[in-house]
Amino acid sequence: MKAHKPLKIIFFSMILSQAAYGQGSEEYGSGLKINIDQSGSKYVRFIIWNQIWTRAMELNPGSMVNGQPTTWHYDLGIRRARMLAYAQINHRFLILTHFGINNQTFINGGAPMGGMTGNGDTYTSGKKPGIFFHDVWNEYAVIPTENPTTKKANKNSLYIGTGLHYWHGVSRMTSASTLNFMAVDAPIFNWFTIEFADQFARYFGAYAKGKVFDRLDYRIHISKPFATTLELPRATNGTPILDRAVENNSGSNSWIKSGYLMWQFLDKESNVLPFTVGTYVGTKKVFNVGAGFQTMPNATKHYILRGEDTVEQSNTANVAGVDVFLDMPFGGASNQAITLYSVLYNHNWGPNYYRTVGIMNEASVLKDPNYTGPVSINGFGNTRPLVGTGQIWYTQVGYLLPKNILSKKQKHSFDSNGQPILNHYPNTKASVDRLQLFGAYTLHNLQRIGNPVHSIDLGLNYFIAGHHAKITLQYSARPHIPDGNGNRQEGFKSEFILQTQVFL
Repeated sequence: MKAHKPLKIIFFSMILSQAAYGQGSEEYGSGLKINIDQSGSKYVRFIIWNQIWTRAMELNPGSMVNGQPTTWHYDLGIRRARMLAYAQINHRFLILTHFGINNQTFINGGAPMGGMTGNGDTYTSGKKPGIFFHDVWNEYAVIPTENPTTKKANKNSLYIGTGLHYWHGVSRMTSASTLNFMAVDAPIFNWFTIEFADQFARYFGAYAKGKVFDRLDYRIHISKPFATTLELPRATNGTPILDRAVENNSGSNSWIKSGYLMWQFLDKESNVLPFTVGTYVGTKKVFNVGAGFQTMPNATKHYILRGEDTVEQSNTANVAGVDVFLDMPFGGASNQAITLYSVLYNHNWGPNYYRTVGIMNEASVLKDPNYTGPVSINGFGNTRPLVGTGQIWYTQVGYLLPKNILSKKQKHSFDSNGQPILNHYPNTKASVDRLQLFGAYTLHNLQRIGNPVHSIDLGLNYFIAGHHAKITLQYSARPHIPDGNGNRQEGFKSEFILQTQVFL
């Protein structure tokens, strides 16, 4: 029996942690955490989350889904299902591992050959997605945030780490947490090398992070881009298309250099982990201004004429960003809050570089053979502009409604002044359920398109227990740019997304 005592301690620690913190954001505390010593300074913490999407989408013209011409498409899929664990048994080092799946639908997102049964032995399917590592890194404290001897806070700190990491430069949203978005998701162009030079927005590299003067938060890294070998574009007759860059770093062993600085004017944010918060739901006063950069030599290639010869030319990809983040509660006991984030990116990837994206896009790459109208320059399904040489401006604003909007009077429950307690959870400290309205606007001004392109998102968050249990409804107006009209936007295509999220 003595041999099983440590296991019992760990088991009951997890149970007590869940019981004590499982109700919501205010009660969750340190979450699924196993304390290895009595002080809690030595620990292992687990984070588990699911995000399920139900969608209704107006597809780009000429789209087909599962061989069927489709104008509106309806589906349900897994946007993210992940688990993260990190541990610190000594103030001088930390280990983190993060794995899971993303973007599984009924027709794609599965493992290659994973769904051969029932689908004619085709190579791709929506079945049995492969779990893979998102983050794997080791970190060491050079100058810790707290002096281990005096236990006083250090105004300057420095940590260094290596591995498959997420300590990005350029902007706050480039290191966005997927657990606490204000909108239903990131705009994706914040991860500008997504799945090309990175592994799901992660690089192999070394990073340094910390704070200076207690207010200047910094993160810098030098990383190795994943190999990309996209074919340079040619016309249908095989003639090379000049001055149109694509991601291709073959023949290069260059490294990425990147960094981001942000000055924290009000409440300070934690940087134990790289993941930045989208909205604090009225629990923190934050005002930050930041700026960052990334340079990636030999990132793209394009064809040029050199005399009478057509040759390949390599380009350095340079990206810069400036942003501002405000999260400000107001209204006293009503605990209303305004959340604002705005970022301006400047991209230079080489001439006419342009890339599109369609999250969980289930449409075929082939056009409906019976469709004779103009198609979108972005392709089929729910594809839209992602990044390119030029500028992108993104702004989102949210309003947290007063706390008493969804409160309920509990019978025979009164405070010390004899007033009814407004609380859904009379046996806990949990606050009432909350509602948040939000909107976002995106302006793409890209060289390849040559005209301004606009996108709009509107939505509602219903917080059952903060971000730990929430339901998000979002309407998105995606830009429609038909081929053959000079790349001018002609209205929008509509998308409705209902997301259910739980994380522990």
